Parts: sequence; C-alpha cells; structure tokens
Amino acid sequence: MTKSTIQKIVFTIIFVAIGFGLMQVPFTQLIGSKLKFTLFDFYGPIAGGFLGSVWGMITVLAMQIANWAWHGFNTETATLIRFFPMLFAVLYFARKSRAILAVPVIAMLVFWAHPEGRQAWHFALYWLIPLAAHFFRNKILFARALGTTFTAHAVGGALWIWFVPGMKAAAWIGLIPVVWKERGLMAIGITLSFVVFNFLFSLAAKKIRGLDFLKLHPKYSVK
Repeated sequence: MTKSTIQKIVFTIIFVAIGFGLMQVPFTQLIGSKLKFTLFDFYGPIAGGFLGSVWGMITVLAMQIANWAWHGFNTETATLIRFFPMLFAVLYFARKSRAILAVPVIAMLVFWAHPEGRQAWHFALYWLIPLAAHFFRNKILFARALGTTFTAHAVGGALWIWFVPGMKAAAWIGLIPVVWKERGLMAIGITLSFVVFNFLFSLAAKKIRGLDFLKLHPKYSVK
C-alpha cells in the first residue's frame, strides 16, 4: 500500500469521524417523525465537492451506517429513508453534468403519482429549484448549495409520501411556507461549511504531502 493511499484512507476516516460527530448535534425536527435534521445536513453534501461523486457517496454512506449502528440499527421506515436524500445531495454538489437534473424531475413525477401528492401538486414545484440553480452553480456557490439541499428535499419528499403513511395533502400544503425557510438555512449552512473546510483542507495540503486527491476550490483556499 502506497503512502498516498494510506493518507487518503486516514483522511477519509477523519472526514467520517467529523461527520459522525456532527450527526449528534440536532438542527431542527423533521416534521411527521421523531427524527431530526442535524449539522451533518450542512456537512455531508460537501464530501462530493472534495472527494468526487463516487468516493463522496461512499464516505457519506459510511458516516450514515456508523450513526445508524450507534443508535441501535433502528429499522423505522423514516430512518431508512433518510439514507437516500443525502447520497443524492452529494451527487448534485459534486457533478456538473445535467444528468443529475433527472433526479428532481423524477421525484416530482413520483410525488404527483400519489393521490395525496396530486392534491398538493404545488408542493413539488419547489423541486424546480435544482434545475434553475444548475445554471449558476459554477459562478455562485450558494446556488450550488441551494440546488443540493432541494435535491435532497425532492428525494426525501418523493419517498416519504409513498412509504411513510399518514400525511394528507393538507399537511403537505401546510409545509409550503416552512420549506423555503428550512432549506434556505440549510443552503447557507452548506455554503459556509464548504468555504470553511475548503480553507482548512487547503491549509493542510500545504503542510502535508499526498493530499492532492482533494478537489479544492482555489477561491476559498489559502493563497
């Protein structure tokens, strides 16, 4: 095993450990469940920005499995659903390809296919935001973060309406004025997390050889 490979493994372990720690800090309650959003929702998506889409998704999945094990492998449907939105958020944040835009489009169609979703059809219009944000992602970091968090929202919403029974159309409609506040805060959190960790990782890369596998943004790196 080469030195660079060892360094990559060590870095990934540290990255996972940070994510696991942030998962223990609640941010807000997930409506309709005992689950909570945590600071991990700010941190998880940026893994794709630093490690690439595939390795980023693997790393985030490792964080989620570690947290799942820590809390006793809860098999509640809502808990299992929580695995998927973040993986697609990582993919959106990492990839410039327009192929990722199929995710929110499919989520809208899946949501509208449900009887309650058809009555609350305008709730899913939020998922047009990742499509619009894509065209500004290379110039405006906040747009990239906004598209990321609404992609996660789209995947979570499409799965939730089918696999977590009980939410009526009125409840979905009632969430419309709440979603933009919640996701706006998450987009700010993702933006700040990327800037802070990009700076810290660029500082580490100047002092430690072998971290050239990190995809750092020069604008937010040590000059």
